[in-house]
Amino acid sequence: MVESKTELRVVGLLSGTSVDGIDVAVASFRIEGDELTLTPLGHRELPYPEQLRRDILAALPPAECSAEQLTKLDTRVGQAFADAAVTAVAELADGRADLVASLGQTVFHWVEQDRVEGTLQIGQPAWIAERTGLPVVADLRVRDVAAGGHGAPLASTIDALWLRSTAEREGKPVGVLNIGGIANLTVVHPDGSVLAYDTGPGNALLDIAAAQVTGGAQHSDVDGALASRGTVRQDLLSRLLADPYYAVRPPKSTGKEYFHAAYLRKATEGLPPIDGPDLLATLTELTAATVAAECERHGVRTVVASGGGLRNPALVAALRHRVTVVPSDDDGLPSDAKEAYLTALLGWLTWNGLPANVPSATGSAGPRLLGAITPGAGPLILPAPRRQPPTRLRVTTPDTP
Repeated sequence: MVESKTELRVVGLLSGTSVDGIDVAVASFRIEGDELTLTPLGHRELPYPEQLRRDILAALPPAECSAEQLTKLDTRVGQAFADAAVTAVAELADGRADLVASLGQTVFHWVEQDRVEGTLQIGQPAWIAERTGLPVVADLRVRDVAAGGHGAPLASTIDALWLRSTAEREGKPVGVLNIGGIANLTVVHPDGSVLAYDTGPGNALLDIAAAQVTGGAQHSDVDGALASRGTVRQDLLSRLLADPYYAVRPPKSTGKEYFHAAYLRKATEGLPPIDGPDLLATLTELTAATVAAECERHGVRTVVASGGGLRNPALVAALRHRVTVVPSDDDGLPSDAKEAYLTALLGWLTWNGLPANVPSATGSAGPRLLGAITPGAGPLILPAPRRQPPTRLRVTTPDTP
């Protein structure tokens, strides 16, 4: 082992539950005392090859997926992630990075009676290590699951460090919202305690409905145009809100293996015909109402928000009828790339021998080192583990002293 470098440049990679593409970001990390500084160096959203995207979606539950399909997808996703990492190092990091961290592509999150029994993310890290020559930290959720946690939402790790000072200063809980395929909420209290969990569908049902309504021409409700033309169907909304998931106490997590096309089809069975815009308006209201209900439960009136859902004006407007929405960009983290920077942070923590989960958020038995490390082109030489983890995260610009 060697002493930690003053600066560590980490590439963060992931693809969310919406399977829109690969989010990649490069962060520079420095630590002084208990304060970790994250300097965003840039981010990209790189589309999957269209056939690969279709094949991933076709393999997700409730569809069947063979060992052959899964093996091929694991390889092809790993190769696509490797391409994204190479692009990031060249275009965002001036050709210089130290580490890659990958959250992969989630294909199944196994929940039985509110307990997570397993989770699977694909995107074989050996392809990333081979292409970049850098060590890769991957498989970041499973250790938390093995310790009794949900392996999610790992966003609580960055939220707890980043907004603790804000909660202390304001003397009230701070809410942090991410709207991907699934929406998750983190609540950071002034005393530093943290609660985080999945509130329910974010874009998952909206994306399915948009594809159905447009005959596959759209993967999402672009600019909220469909929902904006519709009227909320209270009969469908009431049926959706009665789902038992919303009554489960946190910690809890969910995914597209629960909120999928068959789920939506069953929810509309027996109701009078629902036209496309009304369906999208109702699903938009569902996401906004379930998020707002959880904010109210914890006394949160303002949320620092990120994720693809912020690109949907209809969804943002529905949320703003209930809570104040502040894009994470206003606090220094690009809303489109916050999860990629989170992934980079998880990699930094693991590399430095530090736990990267928040037990009060995920439900695990305690703090755990996360992930497995694939060596790069040279010998795997880890820094000496840090004795004390950071308690605060400062986000700066490259020009900030």
